[in-house]
Amino acid sequence: QVQLVESGGGLVQAGGSLRLSCVGSGRTFSTLAMGWFRQVPGKEREFVAAIGWIAGITTYADSVKGRFTISRDNAKNTVYLQMNNLKPEDTAVYYCAVRHGPTAQAMGDYGYWGQGTQVTVSS
Repeated sequence: QVQLVESGGGLVQAGGSLRLSCVGSGRTFSTLAMGWFRQVPGKEREFVAAIGWIAGITTYADSVKGRFTISRDNAKNTVYLQMNNLKPEDTAVYYCAVRHGPTAQAMGDYGYWGQGTQVTVSS
């Protein structure tokens, strides 16, 4: 049974930084693509960033390019999301997910999800 557990969310002022972590268990994640999504109440979950099983293959939503960085540590089955220069519109519940195959931006392409961690950015 694959499990994903996010951590690192919290309350931060605009312009601040947070680093989210997602630890996986239940199998080896080194050959899986890992991604981050976010969701606010009343809206669809949206893609934020993804990283392939080959480090260095990353993709980002336009809204976070240049501010967020996704990385992974395969030895720890962990994916990170470094978020800098946070804005109030980044406020959301952030979810990590994994999939077989290359990186993808559609929710339906991911088979396993974490429970989410709340990020709140105050103005």
